[in-house]
Amino acid sequence: MIRGVSDDGFREVFDRTFPLAERVARRITGDAGVAEELAAESLTRLFVRWPRLKGEKYVDAWVIRVATNLAIGVARRRVPEARAELTQGSGEDQTVLRVALAEALSRLPRRQRQVVALRYLSDLSERDVASMLGVSAGAVKTHLHRALGVLRERLGAPDDETVEVHLARD
Repeated sequence: MIRGVSDDGFREVFDRTFPLAERVARRITGDAGVAEELAAESLTRLFVRWPRLKGEKYVDAWVIRVATNLAIGVARRRVPEARAELTQGSGEDQTVLRVALAEALSRLPRRQRQVVALRYLSDLSERDVASMLGVSAGAVKTHLHRALGVLRERLGAPDDETVEVHLARD
């Protein structure tokens, strides 16, 4: 810790959220090293704002949102305007699909993006997502349904085809 700055629970939040932020960033970028840096950056940003955010109910969701936004930014810069077919293929095909999905996720409305990231990228239950965001489980289901419809449309998947939102399982 920095001299003269008290912990006030930051270490507990750090220990709880760093693994989640790293997992989300890794699934979006596909790179464990970059993911670790993005998770650290997310928590650095939290530390700077800690005096203001320490009492907030949704600090974990804030950290995950920052990590998601940072990872999407990295994915965007890697391959601009990538488009992909939704097929199983080579590692290169999967990379293109990952970037296309990250781009499509970045264009979702904020709440839909948060719900998708928490539900599928962080592997949280709908009930846990609802609790983290302070909304009902029904609202989470509605946001998921709408977001997956938009993702299907943007990625060119037929309505009856399942869109896999998890980007990389480690």
